[in-house]
Formats: sequence, C-alpha cells, structure tokens
Amino acid sequence: LYGCRRMPTEFGSARHGPARRLNRLMFAARTAMPPKAPAKKAAPADKAKKAALAVKKGVNAKKQLKKVRTKVHFFRPKTLRQTRDPKYPRRSAPRAPKLDQFTILKYPLTTESAMKKIEDNNTLVFIVHTRANKTQIKNAVQKLYEIETLKVNTLIRPDGSKKAYVRLTSDYDALDVANKIGII
Repeated sequence: LYGCRRMPTEFGSARHGPARRLNRLMFAARTAMPPKAPAKKAAPADKAKKAALAVKKGVNAKKQLKKVRTKVHFFRPKTLRQTRDPKYPRRSAPRAPKLDQFTILKYPLTTESAMKKIEDNNTLVFIVHTRANKTQIKNAVQKLYEIETLKVNTLIRPDGSKKAYVRLTSDYDALDVANKIGII
C-alpha cells in the first residue's frame, strides 16, 4: 500500500480486488434499463400509406440545399426598414426662423455714394445680417417694402458688416421708395 492514496477498506482497496467488483455490481444495478416491450407489427395498409406519402413528399424533403456563395464578401441581408412614426412631437412648438425679414435688414445706408446709387442706378443700399444670403435679402426687401428687385450684390465691409446693393426693377423708382422709407 505504499503508492496507494486511498485507505484499504474491509473489502480490499477500491481499485483492486473484491471492492472493485462490488462497485461494478452496484453501478450495474442502478443503471439497469427496464426490458423493452415487443414492437407491434404494422398493418400492411399502414405500410402502404407510409410508402405513398414518402413517394409524394420525397425522401429527401427535409434536407435543404446549402446556398452557394459566389462572392467572398458577406453583406447583411436587406430587412424591412420602417419610417419613423413618433407618438408625440419631441419639441412642444416648432422653432421660429432666426433670420426673419426684420433681422436680415438692419438699416439703409444714407451716405453720399448710396444717394448717388439711388439717383443714377435705381439701387437701394442696406446694411444686412452677415449670415443672410442674396435670396434672403431679396425676399426681406419684398416683404418689408412691397417692391420687386432685379438683383442683389453683396460685399463684406472692412468693419465686418455686410452691405447689400438692391437693384430695383424698372417698374419701381428707388427715389420714391427711399422717400417712403424715410432715407431722404
């Protein structure tokens, strides 16, 4: 018993001799399966029905052919993507546009050169918001003074403000509009 870790029992050691045989017998008794009942023989009519079904369905009906991949890259399959249908608006009220006609047009210029433009070129000169573009300036002038504009030229002055030259159509006279605004 020099190399054996287990202590010898009254049946001998667990690895050798009668104790091992006893363990085997006890294990066989625990795991013994009950005897199988004799299988009933199927009636010929049932066999015929089964065969007919197999012919109709096909024997290999359950086996699915593996999809042949023709490309080395895998793309996730396209699934249904539904449009958003929110239950309530995330903002209580829609935001008002920050650049409205009153913000865009700051004030008209009344310098000598601006007056010359009014008289000679049928053009009004305004200082406008720096982020306003030409179409926004055109729409703002139309809304405020009810006049049609031919074109708008803009420039950024050295002091950082934006100047807009608003050329009026031939239907409107810049002098009359300037009088109405109160420049002259």
